[in-house]
Amino acid sequence: MSDNAIKVVNLSKSYMLGHNNAQAERYTALRDVIAQNAKNLARKTRDMLQGKAIIQGDEVEEFWALNDISFEIKQGARVGIIGRNGAGKSTLLKILSRITEPTTGRIQINGRVASLLEVGTGFHPELSGRENIFLNGAILGMARKEIQRKFDEIVAFAEIDRFIDTPVKRYSSGMYVRLAFAVAAHIEPEVLIVDEVLAVGDAQFQKKCMRKMEEVSQEGHTILFVSHNFAAIRALCDSAILLERGALVMQGGVGEVVGEYMNRLQLTAGQFKPLVAPRADVLSIRLCNAAGHELQSINTDTEIYFTITYQVKEPGRVNMVLNLSKEGAFVFQSINNHDPSYAFPKNSGIYISTCRLPAAYLNNGVFVLSMTVFEDNFENPRTFLEIMSFVVDDAPSVRGDYFGGLVGCTRPLLDWRTQCLEISNV
Repeated sequence: MSDNAIKVVNLSKSYMLGHNNAQAERYTALRDVIAQNAKNLARKTRDMLQGKAIIQGDEVEEFWALNDISFEIKQGARVGIIGRNGAGKSTLLKILSRITEPTTGRIQINGRVASLLEVGTGFHPELSGRENIFLNGAILGMARKEIQRKFDEIVAFAEIDRFIDTPVKRYSSGMYVRLAFAVAAHIEPEVLIVDEVLAVGDAQFQKKCMRKMEEVSQEGHTILFVSHNFAAIRALCDSAILLERGALVMQGGVGEVVGEYMNRLQLTAGQFKPLVAPRADVLSIRLCNAAGHELQSINTDTEIYFTITYQVKEPGRVNMVLNLSKEGAFVFQSINNHDPSYAFPKNSGIYISTCRLPAAYLNNGVFVLSMTVFEDNFENPRTFLEIMSFVVDDAPSVRGDYFGGLVGCTRPLLDWRTQCLEISNV
């Protein structure tokens, strides 16, 4: 008998995307509208007769979320799956969970699979927590007697005993996750698949989930864990898979795979192309430490210096703005008008400007840096988008055994002080 828990061979998944044509002309003839509508009706009728999904839009594009990936996972392995948003991680998990059919290729899974992909998956909002335990357990392949035997243990783990007979539509997202994970982890699956959804839970529950997944693994069961939090990946997993644009980049040890992911995100000096602006050309942007040495890795307690080298071509002031974002959310914008030299025009020549970002400010995750260069008085802007990406990892010394889950783009260590005003006699 094979010692593989999962075997994936030449797996691909495509989706058909509909697009509406944007008309460049201000005037569209009636005959063009009629012709396009007739064409769309004919295509939709053909798809309906052939049993295909009806795609809205004037044109249809085939998008490959996964493209010819193959790998094997041994029984009892703890595998982290990492990659940028849109890399194909969720699509892969849905196929392995038998939620989505692959377009081509095949998968072989030995044993029962339990998956936790989205908050509330498999729950009926009108049913109570008690009823949903039996419903969700049945969906995951548990017999009724098995559910009854595990029921008290599931409720105790989820910490929802007071609300067990309340309809789950009244649950918070955290309560949803606690109950869903408790059911998935207690059916003793041969393969447990957990997506980023655990980030919804609080710190104490996250630690409990990590301990439970370690127990499941020690009993010989296999775990697939998707997370952008590399501290959690390193703590739980013994190997990892890196996906990029639907392709499998590499499979190997956690440190090796995470390192490759970071290398692909970070922009090296050899990849940087000078940014040409009206008055000054930006020659390089580096992430450095206080000594001016380029950072090889960044975590939540790293002090960062954005070091910008530029050439002033015409004498005058150079106005620069750094823009930082994370997963589409804007973090901050910093303008160099606080630089003591800002008020004075610069002669032609080469300059280096630094912008210091204090330690313990950024949350863990993937950040994108862009830049804007202006003429005098912030006129004639020239914006350079996505100059570089970099990864901020968790610092164990900062959060101890808490593996992320803090909401937002920043997570500063603010000063807290407590003062006793009065001691009551009890």
